[in-house]
Amino acid sequence: MATTTVTLERKQETILAPSRFWEVDAMRGVAIITMIVYHTLWDLWYWRVLPDIVLWDGFWKYWQRFTAGTFLILVGVSMTLVYRRERSRRGSDAPLFPKFLRRGLKIFGFGMLISLVVGLSGVGYVDFGILHLIGASTILAYPFLRFTWLNLGLWVVFSAIGRWFLTFHFDGRWVPVILGSYATIFFIDGRWLAPLGITPTFYPAVDYFPLIPWFGVILLGVWFGNWFYANNRRLLPLPEWGDFPPIRGLRFLGRHSLLIYLIHQPVILLILFLLGIVRL
Repeated sequence: MATTTVTLERKQETILAPSRFWEVDAMRGVAIITMIVYHTLWDLWYWRVLPDIVLWDGFWKYWQRFTAGTFLILVGVSMTLVYRRERSRRGSDAPLFPKFLRRGLKIFGFGMLISLVVGLSGVGYVDFGILHLIGASTILAYPFLRFTWLNLGLWVVFSAIGRWFLTFHFDGRWVPVILGSYATIFFIDGRWLAPLGITPTFYPAVDYFPLIPWFGVILLGVWFGNWFYANNRRLLPLPEWGDFPPIRGLRFLGRHSLLIYLIHQPVILLILFLLGIVRL
């Protein structure tokens, strides 16, 4: 009887709780817009239309950090919402990890595709960009989805280690390998440690978001999701502005953020080319 009551309560919570919170999609839509603005300026700088603009310092540096930080926090928030919704729908013993594993591998695969395209274009390289980070973190964060304050502490730890990693670099090293009577030397490329946040001295990657410290930002989102949206309800009431036309547009962008991310650079370049601003 008790089990039946708990099951009915979970089903009732699932029905009463909103399937999506408008503010989550809307904030992701805001991040999409700020990303497009930043990448448009980057293209104009790269093609020497705005050669004097400084995108890696000052105002535009923090613009880019706001964009990336918003995306990554919302990744963590969304993971907690999905986790609790699936727990309510399928029960506490249901195996949910395969769902997150498939999602993570899919996004990581898109990241590898970006690496291939950027490498072939000759623009630079992407060893571990934001899609690699989100894909890997979708898998790695799964054990932490049950916790709240632990994730806030881990964010502090990852941030501190990330600042420490900025103080040194690794340019590669020859390492001897001896297996019985067999001996050789093996070169460890400095770029192999880039996913962890340790880079060579000269590392001009065009998209770089290592696990340290950025995985901590996703865990910050997990903390916020478990704190503010506990039991799939907001901690504080918000007005229902989801159907307000500007908000509805932001929500549309937010719900299709992955697709927009994958196609936005070719679309930007095509528009700039058709307007005669750049010559490809």
